[in-house]
Amino acid sequence: MLDFVILIGGAALPSLALALWIYRRDRARPEPLSLVGRALVLGFLSTIPTIIFGLLLDLPTSWLPGTVARAAWSAFIAAALLEESIKYFIIKRFFYRLPAFDETLDGIVYAVMVSLGFAFAENILYGLGSHGWLLLRAFTAVPLHAAAAGIMGHWFGRARLQADQAVAGRLLRRGWLLAVLVHGAYDFCLMLGGGLALGALLVLLVSLVHLLGLIRQACAYDDRLTGTQADAGRPEGERLAGGPTIFF
Repeated sequence: MLDFVILIGGAALPSLALALWIYRRDRARPEPLSLVGRALVLGFLSTIPTIIFGLLLDLPTSWLPGTVARAAWSAFIAAALLEESIKYFIIKRFFYRLPAFDETLDGIVYAVMVSLGFAFAENILYGLGSHGWLLLRAFTAVPLHAAAAGIMGHWFGRARLQADQAVAGRLLRRGWLLAVLVHGAYDFCLMLGGGLALGALLVLLVSLVHLLGLIRQACAYDDRLTGTQADAGRPEGERLAGGPTIFF
């Protein structure tokens, strides 16, 4: 029983801590908790198709010549491309067109929540092998999932406020590609091992710093979008109706 408590608690705590942190970034006009919870649950459940399709995508790995080629396929295709594409599908299918999704930061919030639900489930799977993985992943893989998805979510937010659907489509594809590249580069460095594994920490650090910058940028734009003066006399969390739909 104690092992089970340690497993679930250790797997959940990093995701819950980051979920609370990102939600507080949106405290001026927060997303409904029901939608935040839905994003976490869908992210958790997304591990099921990820495992199924991952097994299929991993089959060609042994046929590739050389360690670098095998690591590149596993990192960028079997892991990053698959996982970020599933997250992309969830955000686009279940959140992108919701009335509540009306700010740039909302894209980051929903994307990060989906990724943290996924990371929670993935932590459980790793923790079944060794509880030591839980501590290591709390400071590496979990924030990496959040960073890659959060970067993608920023572009979802920009696309949602874009009136030109052709431009919106390009923004969505850009976010998806960036998430795949960030995630793939991190995994690629780890799979090569040795001194190159330190490159994974560099990718993690750079992507987190970049995400923080995107969050500040999104908050500043969303404040201008809603009108800070108009919001000043309103209760916290109350949204203004209307507003421009084009991100400049």
